[in-house]
Amino acid sequence: MPASSLDTIANLAKRRGFVFPASEIYGGLRSSYDYGPLGVELLRNLREAWWKSMVTDRDDIVGLDSSILQARQVWVASGHEASFTDPLVECRNCNNRFRLDKLEDPDTCANCGKTGTFTEPRPFHLMLKTYLGPVEEDAAVVYLRPETAQGIFINYENVRRTARMRLPFGIAQIGKAFRNEITPGQFVFRTREFEQMEMEFFCRPEEAEKWYRYWLDARLQWYVDLGMTPDHVRLRAHDPDELAHYSSATSDVEYLFPWGWDELEGIANRADFDLRAHTEHSGVDLQYYDQEADERFFPHVVEPAAGVTRSAFAFLIDAYDEDEVGGESRVVLRLHPRLAPVKVAVLPLSKKDDLVAVTDEVAALLRGRWAIEVDVTQSIGRRYRRQDEIGTPFCVTIDFDTLEDRAVTIRDRDTTEQVRLPITGLVEHLEERFGGAV
Repeated sequence: MPASSLDTIANLAKRRGFVFPASEIYGGLRSSYDYGPLGVELLRNLREAWWKSMVTDRDDIVGLDSSILQARQVWVASGHEASFTDPLVECRNCNNRFRLDKLEDPDTCANCGKTGTFTEPRPFHLMLKTYLGPVEEDAAVVYLRPETAQGIFINYENVRRTARMRLPFGIAQIGKAFRNEITPGQFVFRTREFEQMEMEFFCRPEEAEKWYRYWLDARLQWYVDLGMTPDHVRLRAHDPDELAHYSSATSDVEYLFPWGWDELEGIANRADFDLRAHTEHSGVDLQYYDQEADERFFPHVVEPAAGVTRSAFAFLIDAYDEDEVGGESRVVLRLHPRLAPVKVAVLPLSKKDDLVAVTDEVAALLRGRWAIEVDVTQSIGRRYRRQDEIGTPFCVTIDFDTLEDRAVTIRDRDTTEQVRLPITGLVEHLEERFGGAV
């Protein structure tokens, strides 16, 4: 049962150390968030799962880490400087500003409820501008990148040549991007600073449609393979009036958030727009030379582009569940083991020195293989509930019998079933239970 409200998951995220409001001691900064101990582990696991599926497990995709700051001409060539805008309207009654295309009723203010009070829409530029050097002049203008894709396109030939790649091939990148959103909100769903997982897949023009279809299926399946409920995730093709200027076809992987279906990831057929544009503006020929056919052409590009934090948010919502154990209600995050911030919790029944010594021994046995947490405070029931609430798949309990029989109890998060086995067989048992999932 996924979280039914935004407040439910936001409260859990803050209470358990997944997400904190940024600059909280100074009153916060709207739509900015810091990620706590569990949050950084969840994000790291998500990045690693994406990188494994997109790069490590394939022989046709390589990685890149491009600079956040690029030459201004990059954004001129890509069209961002001239046209990366959203339609902005302002209510004359309450002075609140809105993104017109995101309003349920384009004639009614979402804040004060008045109708017919909006100004005419005007383009609002989304790129965050700064200056390089000591003088704030037009020649020193640079932008915080609004996407990671352009860093890939301008390095296309560098990567192709040094990695000796032949079509079809891809270049993948994970990194921060920045957009001066008019109406950020819905917790971490829409923020001005965010992290992208993008891949540009270069192919022959006549193969673009085939690869577009391939990546639609592959990217949807990735979310399902990591435990997302199949009925809560779908593909939606963009209508012609939704398409970006560079795209011949785009579909979104959408998730059923508490407020309805919304975008998790976009998969776009960008055709040859980007390589052609950078060739025209830079004077560097980015065409591909096919030696066998003795021809030069601009590859077409299929781009799956996902958000790290948005995806993590969706996985948290989907994993959230409430059930009853022993007559008591509990909250449990049924996260896929690969995503769970803590894989195994080691829990001594008490803080007595002899139990703590065995606890340290068991922890040393597991640490280095999996992310573990040792928790010695509060009753064992409370500690089980805490581990359920942060999504830990297994708890290992050391009790007073352990001192005699050198055995421990393993508790399963989802079923709460417990089995007892010797410490010597613990690692093998957990490896079998994880089944190669982590």
